Amino acid sequence: MIKRMDNAFRFGTVGAPLSTPKKPGGSVGAIEQISALGLDAFELGWVQAVRVTEETCRSIKETASALDVAISIHAPYFINLNADEEEWPKSRKRLMDAAHFGNLAGATDIIFHPGSYFGKEPKDVLPLVVERLEKCVMELRKVGNPVTLRPESMGKSAMIGSVEDVLEMSRLIKGVEPCLDFAHLHARVGDGTMNSFDEWMNILKRYADTLGEDSLKRLHIHLSGIEYTVKGEKNHLPIRESDFNIEDLFKALKTLNCGGRIVCESPILEEDAIFLRDAWLQQ
Repeated sequence: MIKRMDNAFRFGTVGAPLSTPKKPGGSVGAIEQISALGLDAFELGWVQAVRVTEETCRSIKETASALDVAISIHAPYFINLNADEEEWPKSRKRLMDAAHFGNLAGATDIIFHPGSYFGKEPKDVLPLVVERLEKCVMELRKVGNPVTLRPESMGKSAMIGSVEDVLEMSRLIKGVEPCLDFAHLHARVGDGTMNSFDEWMNILKRYADTLGEDSLKRLHIHLSGIEYTVKGEKNHLPIRESDFNIEDLFKALKTLNCGGRIVCESPILEEDAIFLRDAWLQQ
């Protein structure tokens, strides 16, 4: 196991490294492979459904603790805080299941997609979104579940998940903080902007102004290359095959003494995670 040389950020992947051996395989094997690669963060991709036993959760927690790998969970894609009254209980259950079993697995953070505006203005959607999310946090705390719920910044303007959205949810609800997907933020505008040192500094300063300077020490970041159109995100790319400006982002993160986790979603998961780790250390 390669020890971290820089304690500002942990680096890892969203989902099992592609090089994970078939045995033992699964989440435990993925954590072992993360550690063997010199990485120290792993986001389990429970993106279709939460199908895991308590026994498996215990194994995940024990392995991650022994290898000093920080665990987070990506909850199912099919969560919508703006769902209608009939659909909301299903969305709520997906989020709460991810939080329950994630906590059992030793995860500290639950990442989720907040949903769709359904053509409405953000200001008309956010009150309901905040009300529902706050109730979820309250229910988790009542049963002693300490996880942080992290709405992800999204890559399409039709989706709930602008910087303003995720910061407002986090400002109003203790126990909620953003998952900053910088590739999504770059793609969301659809014109190649949101990709420079000054633009990243502006976002990070707004983050600190809203949630406090200490919040910059516990960022949860998704990174990859990304292909996009004027409508926003199209698909993830290897970082070096995209126009994403990693150098300027890392310069902004370093300038503001940021820390936390950076987990990679590129098609070449661990290769790009290692590239990101090494690029950070060379800053």
